[in-house]
Amino acid sequence: MRKLSYGMNVTVDGYISAHDPGHASPSGNIGWSVPSDELFQWWLEREQANSLSLYGRKLWETMSSYWPTGDEQPNATAAQIEFARNWRSTPKVVFSSTIDKVEWNTRLVNGDAVTEITRLKGEDGGPMAIGGATLAGTAVQAGLIDEYLLVTHPVLVGGGTPFFVALDNWVNLELVEKTAFPDGVLLTRYEKRR
Repeated sequence: MRKLSYGMNVTVDGYISAHDPGHASPSGNIGWSVPSDELFQWWLEREQANSLSLYGRKLWETMSSYWPTGDEQPNATAAQIEFARNWRSTPKVVFSSTIDKVEWNTRLVNGDAVTEITRLKGEDGGPMAIGGATLAGTAVQAGLIDEYLLVTHPVLVGGGTPFFVALDNWVNLELVEKTAFPDGVLLTRYEKRR
């Protein structure tokens, strides 16, 4: 069975994006989450380890608005160039009922996410990553997440899109990694207890 990880940058008060009505991004304000070079390298290595990325619509729109040409941007670092190339080549699945076209080695699913993610987990293959609060929340509720990666930035934003959704049942976790990054950023990685 394939392993499914849910990891994102998060504020100390638990949000992956802040409410900001004036911000142009459909996913809210994430200006607080600019990574150090070391943290960006860590995210790159995580992405390279995944064999499949699962996206909700909002995160897909954010990622696909930049990374298809991220390696062509002025002043792109070697890690950013590699991230863009890896992003384009990694197979992706986008779950959405409101968009009708995806590109860059991506497949669109507009049916039941739990059914499809369960099917994907049952296939042979390498690890998968899921992103986007709504899609990940659905997978959390269904008990499909094996690993949680919280990259906590030292900021309070007071509201926005939460990393976690309300749960019907507890999910017991085991801390398996804790790593400090520059600027007071802390990675905590948990695995679901069996």
